[in-house]
Amino acid sequence: MVRPLALFGLAGAVCGPLAVGLLHVMPPTDRINPVRRTISEYALHETGWLFNAGVLGLAIGSFAVVVALALAGVIRLNSLGGLALLLWCAGLAAVVYFPKHNWSVGPSTHGTVHRIASLVAFVSLPLGALLIAWAWRRHEAWRRRALWTAGFAVLALAFFGVIAGAFALQPFTGVSWWRAIPLGAVERALATAEICVVLSLGWWASTSDPQRLHRKDIESHTMIPAP
Repeated sequence: MVRPLALFGLAGAVCGPLAVGLLHVMPPTDRINPVRRTISEYALHETGWLFNAGVLGLAIGSFAVVVALALAGVIRLNSLGGLALLLWCAGLAAVVYFPKHNWSVGPSTHGTVHRIASLVAFVSLPLGALLIAWAWRRHEAWRRRALWTAGFAVLALAFFGVIAGAFALQPFTGVSWWRAIPLGAVERALATAEICVVLSLGWWASTSDPQRLHRKDIESHTMIPAP
C-alpha cells in the first residue's frame, strides 16, 4: 500500500507542475514575463483552469506522499513535521480557491487570503521537511534520504529568504519589495525547490519498508512515537 500510494503522489508532483509549465509556452499566457510576474498570474487568463488543475494535482500528490510517509512510519500526521506537510497541501488548495488579485485596483479579501496561503505553503513544506530529516539523521538506512530532503528544504528556504529580505529592506531602500528583485524568477526557483522537496519525500516513502523499522528505532525519535 505504501509504495503505490507514494508512486501516485510522485506522479501528481510531476504532472501538476508540468501542466503549469505548459502555460509558459501556450498563448495567451506565453506573453507573461516569467522574470517579473508571479506564477499565480496564469490563473487570471482563460487558460487558468490548467493552472488550477496543475496546482491541485500537486496538492493531491503531496497529500498522497504525506499519507505514504505516515504508513511507512517515517512521520505521524499529528507531529510537527506531519502537520507542516499537511499545511503545505492545504495552502496549495487555498491558492486555487482564492485566486490572485490585481492589487492596483485596491485590496480584496480573497487576494489577502491568497497571499497568506502562499506564504503558509512556501514556508511550511521546507520547515516540515527539515524537522523530519533531523529526526532521522542518524538512522543508518534513511540517512541519505534525510540529507537529500534537508538539502532541498534549505534551498527552498534560501529562495524564500530572498523575497523576505526584499520585503524587510523596503523601508530602507524605498523600493517596493516586488520590484527590488526579479520576483517571477525567484518565485519560480522557489517553487522548483519546493517540488524537489516533495519528490525527495515521495522517493523516501516509495523506498521505505515499514517492516525494516525496529521498535527501538521509532521510539528513539520524539517526532515519531511507536505505533
